Amino acid sequence: MADTPNTPQPAPADNAPSVRILGQYVKDLSFENPGAPDTLRGNAAQPNIDLGIDVRVRALDGETFEVELLLSAKAQRDNTTLFVCELSYAGLFQMRGMDEQAREAFLLVEAPRLTFPFARQIVATATQEGGFPPLMLEPVDFAGLYRQQLAQRAQGGAGNPPAGTA
Repeated sequence: MADTPNTPQPAPADNAPSVRILGQYVKDLSFENPGAPDTLRGNAAQPNIDLGIDVRVRALDGETFEVELLLSAKAQRDNTTLFVCELSYAGLFQMRGMDEQAREAFLLVEAPRLTFPFARQIVATATQEGGFPPLMLEPVDFAGLYRQQLAQRAQGGAGNPPAGTA
């Protein structure tokens, strides 16, 4: 056997990059069903759903960051609002040994990628409990959004979000 349970493993260097997820939590959840019960009856056409997503990063100290994922969905059919669902879901991350560029990339790409499945499930459950089929959000390309943000910064476009927002 090549690996045995008693084989000592080298200790990680104190300055080696490390990330810990300290917690995940719902900051705010809102579900509005303004047309119920009328909008829940019958087999009407598929609604139009307007989706929004935002990522916000807040430094709590030199090593701890809150990454907030903001999801919104508004369903309409024939100019009638069926539902509005808004979720603010956050993760608390501790990061050590990373330079600023690596830290920003992690906070705007990997952190939301890790928390998104949990937020997605909350939105699906909220819409289902509201009497609609569960809204299953498609996976989000956070790396693509981050690349767009970097390209906008490189072009020096006005109105760019500050580092920490995608």
